[in-house]
Amino acid sequence: MEINSVTLGDFVKNAQILFNKGLDSVPQVMRKSGLFNVVPIDEHTGDTREFSEIDLEEYADNKNESDQAGRAKVQQGYTVTMKAVRRAKDIGISYEMRTRNKYPEIARKLTSLGKLITNRMELDLTHRLTFGASSSYTDKDGVTVDVTTGDGLPLFYSAKTIKGSSSTYRTILANNPRLSKGALEGMERLIVEETYNQFGEKVAGNYDVLWTTDDPNTCNTAREYLQSTADVEGAHSGIKNVYQSKYRHLIIPRLATDANGNVDTDKRYYWGLASTSMTSAHLGIWEEARMKNPSNYSTLKDVPLNSAEEFATDDINFGARGGYGICVLNGNWIRASKGDGSA
Repeated sequence: MEINSVTLGDFVKNAQILFNKGLDSVPQVMRKSGLFNVVPIDEHTGDTREFSEIDLEEYADNKNESDQAGRAKVQQGYTVTMKAVRRAKDIGISYEMRTRNKYPEIARKLTSLGKLITNRMELDLTHRLTFGASSSYTDKDGVTVDVTTGDGLPLFYSAKTIKGSSSTYRTILANNPRLSKGALEGMERLIVEETYNQFGEKVAGNYDVLWTTDDPNTCNTAREYLQSTADVEGAHSGIKNVYQSKYRHLIIPRLATDANGNVDTDKRYYWGLASTSMTSAHLGIWEEARMKNPSNYSTLKDVPLNSAEEFATDDINFGARGGYGICVLNGNWIRASKGDGSA
């Protein structure tokens, strides 16, 4: 449906269609990955949310005849506070575009506008992993973002702490190897031996996602392990591939980027394992991505005024708006390797 120089109301209706087209075209890899619990936040309920964790002890005790059953121990874990941030971007549709049949240019602008909020959310979610070995990073707006978990340590760290025990656990694979069979087994061993509850008791880690960057070599290696019917490193084709369909491969396109979303080749080999059932990462939605429309009337009662049009430029402005927050409680649900061989 083309946009031409008809009434502003019709123009806005058509603009909304193009905005939605752009919005729907964004894959939302991270939001729909299962790595983040998506939590809708009601209006007028403040700009923060507190998240915490509580564990019961892992095992029951004996109960002798007529004895009272023992009370299960409860351990409060760490607490984090999610803070809302609002994202926005405006574009102008010129008088010439509106009156000289420049529909393709208008369509490109409005569909691109529909992608901006969701793209930024995807970048912010991804950077929780990209900068997971750091305590903070400076985002594309120059704002320092705290990416520590509830223990005050980076998500990917060699000695993560537990609230009710002196035990520690590791979430980054030693020596940061590239994805291979040996490295994958090493990460699985790390999960088996260092997944605890808040009492320091071992718990079973149900890990179901193998996540990687979009580096072709890393992706192809992952596909070989997950899709081959025979052992990809076996001498005989009849040897079963034990990794076939063991994990869902999650390719994260913006993982190997810097804070501005530009390519960062130092991160091209990042990979890891994660559990969607155990995740303690949260995405709070205060304001879903939406289009802000121009108005055709002034604030004066019943006084028509072409206020949608900027006086000096004759442009009509459209905006994209959205608001959300991100936090991660602990690292018990995820393991990572930088793939760069660093200590």
